[in-house]
Amino acid sequence: MKTIYLDNNATTNIAPEVLEEMLPYLKEMYGNPSSMHTFGGQLCRKVEEARGKVAGLIGAEPEEIIFTSCGTESDNTAIMSAVESLPDKKHIITSRVEHPAVLNFCKHLERKGCRITFIPVDKQGRLRLDEFSKAIDDDTALVSLMYANNETGVIFPLMQIGEVLKEKGILFHTDAVQAAGKIPIDLRKLSVDMLSLSGHKLYAPKGVGALYVRKGTRFSPYMIGGHQEHGRRAGTENVASIVGLGKACELAEENLYKEMSYLSGLRDKLETALLKLCPDAMVNGDTGNRLPNTSNLSFEYVEGEAILLRLNEFGICASSGSACTSGSLAPSPVLMAMDVPAAAIHGSVRFSLSRYNTEAEVEKVIEIMPGIIKELRNLSPYGRQKL
Repeated sequence: MKTIYLDNNATTNIAPEVLEEMLPYLKEMYGNPSSMHTFGGQLCRKVEEARGKVAGLIGAEPEEIIFTSCGTESDNTAIMSAVESLPDKKHIITSRVEHPAVLNFCKHLERKGCRITFIPVDKQGRLRLDEFSKAIDDDTALVSLMYANNETGVIFPLMQIGEVLKEKGILFHTDAVQAAGKIPIDLRKLSVDMLSLSGHKLYAPKGVGALYVRKGTRFSPYMIGGHQEHGRRAGTENVASIVGLGKACELAEENLYKEMSYLSGLRDKLETALLKLCPDAMVNGDTGNRLPNTSNLSFEYVEGEAILLRLNEFGICASSGSACTSGSLAPSPVLMAMDVPAAAIHGSVRFSLSRYNTEAEVEKVIEIMPGIIKELRNLSPYGRQKL
């Protein structure tokens, strides 16, 4: 049975071009880029080439890119750097719908004495800008807001937010793990001081990420040890994965607008059909301002976990939310923050597409999904009443 993988916000596969670029650094070119000899020095040059490619994708300068192990490390580093660089300020502003890498780290800092404001969102998942404006005060050290939500794909108005913070001299970090490589990002136009991204969300391997730190921004390293990454992140560089990330960013930059059009077309085809064929279904999030590959749908009177299990029997991979919270039966904190009705939250499914998905795969989901929903509602006493 062929697998139909529609869980690309959890992770993507490694692009063939990326794997090919990586292989020499997993085999014969195994030196340490910090070594003085030529054998290691040639790897140092490849790391710097990759740094330039990552910078190119987001409109940054190469020296503003720090390689990390993942998006979580990048997020934690950015937030901790702000706290340590501004010891007299104890206030951090974030949102209620952030990824656990930001949300849980802020809660950790709250237990350590920081004051955290969690900005709410409206029913469409859009940031409540009125609440954001009221939260800023003289004690605010950092604002950390995601570029695009991992569950709904909703994009936050970073341009507008950044201008406010620049005027007030407040550090601004964004978790762009889901946005990088899917929509245009140009840090020459955005007043963002730090930005996180992760390789395995854009067809590079797991275990590599990057943190952008704008030139002139006060920065305190999170990983302490050797001199790597110009003294900003200790630890021997993961050369093969860094090279892979560079290639993935290069491919994303070259094909960005073509892929945006292709993926939004597949997403809209899937959504339109399922909303028509499955009664009491709804889209969660702002449909006019979201990632082109992401669709979060709720099917009332059924359990999302049951839907996913039945889809899995047909070889279809989807999810009910963040991969970092899978295994939990608790309802999605993102959908709860949006005040989605309880019956809809429990029946939510996220489909996230990639460049490798096909129209035939989407048609297969459209063919199978209505029968699954009808079957599960027949098994539910409340669902039978609605049929």
